[in-house]
Amino acid sequence: MKATFRNISIILSTVILLSGGVMISGCSTFGTKPGNDDMLRVEQSPNYNREQRKFINRRPGIVKENMDSNFKFRDIIEWLKGPENGVPGMALPEIKPDMKKFTEYSQDPKVIWFGHSSILLNIAGKNILIDPVFSDHASPFNFMVKRFQKPVLNLSELPEIDYIVISHDHYDHLDMKTVKFFKDKHAEFILALGTGSHLRGWGIDSQRITELDWWGKTEKGNIEFIAAPAQHFSGRSFSGRDSTLWASWIIKAGKMNIFFSGDSGYDTHFKDIGRKYGPFDLAFIETGQYNEKWREVHMLPDEAAQAYFDLNARRYFPIHWGMFELALHPWYQPASDISKEADSRKINLITPMLGEIITIDKGLKTGRWWEPEIAELSEKSNNRIHVEVVQSSE
Repeated sequence: MKATFRNISIILSTVILLSGGVMISGCSTFGTKPGNDDMLRVEQSPNYNREQRKFINRRPGIVKENMDSNFKFRDIIEWLKGPENGVPGMALPEIKPDMKKFTEYSQDPKVIWFGHSSILLNIAGKNILIDPVFSDHASPFNFMVKRFQKPVLNLSELPEIDYIVISHDHYDHLDMKTVKFFKDKHAEFILALGTGSHLRGWGIDSQRITELDWWGKTEKGNIEFIAAPAQHFSGRSFSGRDSTLWASWIIKAGKMNIFFSGDSGYDTHFKDIGRKYGPFDLAFIETGQYNEKWREVHMLPDEAAQAYFDLNARRYFPIHWGMFELALHPWYQPASDISKEADSRKINLITPMLGEIITIDKGLKTGRWWEPEIAELSEKSNNRIHVEVVQSSE
């Protein structure tokens, strides 16, 4: 049933995208490509190819060319079917956070993970949302890429947000519904170059938008935001591929130094970032939705572990997992795989539950909450196999 629905959903979506040019141009969720004023800044970027009219990675062409050569028709069929246990069969454990406690001033930063790459950070007395996605889906259509469960908090339950940082414009990182919620708020947006065009199209005032190229920086009060390289791509429809930049982010406040990877394949930029801005007290590192076929844009577990060492980080916080089915692995595999890497390579792994408030201090420890979930799943699977054997013997 699930595979059939998935097939129908994606086939229908593909037909709409391929045949609905007029619909695409008029549908706000697809966003807005950089216009004339934006292009004046975009074209000055050393990471923008004027001839091809798109942003490029350190090794131009390698991402798209390698992925195109790796992906065969049978891979598309496999992806359409979806993996076994790609979606949890039960609600994942979560904690409803006490926002009064979260917003109390502390010299040590506090963090709440909402699943996937959505983070709420309290640092230096300010509340920062990173790649927030509060919609019930991470796609242009509400029947595709549904979230595993509702957010532990509604948007209206969040504290007053000071800054919103976006790594790139893909649907699982830039959510129109979430952005529009802040239309009449005072929160400022800090984005990779060109991405502001989407926000302006959704009604966000330009005065509240700061766009940065790789290695660009901006100071907001006593917090410094630095855009850093990543190896990925961008686009919310077939017509806007790579017209906006993708980035990782560094957030510095006093002695605290935090890294957020966004989406990225493994490359030399992690060492460059570590040399220029490390060590990092905490590194949010992409650790999910991976596959050998698209390792150019999403790291495999051993590569993500190496990125941690390249960055010279003290704590590893896995993101990009635990809320959306986007790859061919079971929902729990990212946590399981990176735990094995952490055990063998002595990585200080931080894995809170959904909604759990953690404080970035010397005593920070978290458990492996997913392990009982896997054990229960395994037990159910064994019971099912046993029943099938008994029935077949009769």
